[in-house]
Amino acid sequence: MCNCCNAKKTDIMESENFKKCVEFHGHICPGLSIGYKAALEGMQKLNEERSPDEEIVAIVETDACSADAVQVLTGCTFGKGNFIYKDHGKMALTLFSRNSGKGVRVSMRPNMMSPNEEHSSLIQKIRAEEATDQEKARFQELHLQRSRDILETPAQELFNVKSVQMEIPPKAKIEPSEPCFVCGEPTMRTKLELVDDKKICRGCL
Repeated sequence: MCNCCNAKKTDIMESENFKKCVEFHGHICPGLSIGYKAALEGMQKLNEERSPDEEIVAIVETDACSADAVQVLTGCTFGKGNFIYKDHGKMALTLFSRNSGKGVRVSMRPNMMSPNEEHSSLIQKIRAEEATDQEKARFQELHLQRSRDILETPAQELFNVKSVQMEIPPKAKIEPSEPCFVCGEPTMRTKLELVDDKKICRGCL
């Protein structure tokens, strides 16, 4: 591989945005790299910047590593109410701009995350806590290389990207709390369930 390609790889991993993703997530891995590429592609398609408030809404369909990069790059978080999780088990991301009313869905193409035979074997050994120190080191080497390969793969090879029409998600609600009849803990009023004329939180139900 030529020196310019190596330099390009180094630039991505050394970029401020990617470092922020790694800091938030805790380590570099292929899943984080996929989330980074998907979020970047989606934001570019919408021509949007990171959301300081609720200007962007992100809908992820997996709770795996990629979701952390989406939060960092888009500014969408659970706390702001503009980060929505759907348990579909897919590496798919939908972004919606309140500014333009446009939406885009970025979904992974088949087999793009499949590790090679050696990498896959080491993953199984590590999960079973049967890997030697040498095997763990080799796994980290392959894991890092796979992460780099993903970062350098053109987005059009990794993802299917399409514009989507969707109902504008409501903004985060701020509502008064009332005590649960059973535990007494303050609970958002709309999250209480009425049972025999008693307001009970979902945890106690």
